[in-house]
Amino acid sequence: QVQLVETGGGSVQPGESLTLSCTASEGISGIDNMAWYRQAPGKQRELVASITYGEVKKYTNSVKGRFTISRDDVKRTVWLQMNSLKPEDTAVYSCNAYLQPLTSDVYSTWWGQGTQVTVSS
Repeated sequence: QVQLVETGGGSVQPGESLTLSCTASEGISGIDNMAWYRQAPGKQRELVASITYGEVKKYTNSVKGRFTISRDDVKRTVWLQMNSLKPEDTAVYSCNAYLQPLTSDVYSTWWGQGTQVTVSS
């Protein structure tokens, strides 16, 4: 069974930085798109950043210039470097990967369990 394990969440003050990481378990033959989503209390889940296999990156407008997404396919890991954090960045962040398990002939979408990021003074 494929798992995506996230680490790096926590509580910080405005202006500080955090780096989230998400590593996929072994047993995968290929990973296509990877992404980070977030969901704040009372709000819908939103796409924060995504990165394709060819490393084309996209960001939601509110994080452009502050967040950076990157990946390492050998390590099966995607990172989200978050700088200049703001209180409105407070949310549960979840990683997402479109991948092909070794036990399957097709790609499918997998989610991590989510990690809390709290930005408060």
